Amino acid sequence: MGRNQEDRSVFGHFMAGLGLGALIGAIAALLLAPKSGQETREEIARAAEELKKKANKVVEELTESAEELTKKSKELLETTKVKVQSAIEAGKEAMARRKDENTEES
Repeated sequence: MGRNQEDRSVFGHFMAGLGLGALIGAIAALLLAPKSGQETREEIARAAEELKKKANKVVEELTESAEELTKKSKELLETTKVKVQSAIEAGKEAMARRKDENTEES
């Protein structure tokens, strides 16, 4: 994984943690605030819906990151495969030339 990808991943996890912490704090404040039971339940329901939306967004972002990483890994694998095949062919050609040179000298 490249440095830029790592930075984005760390930042994404940090933001997800920050959002989750803020939401937990908001729920705690709702539970400790002097309100009626009905008001508290409504606010908890709204907070739960917000948490669900944020969790879905984090899952979506992580899925996109995983797909991007998979794509880049496949590209790197293919590039490496081509380079290795080229190196093998170059080695075979060099061996054949060396063999021809040795045969001519004999």
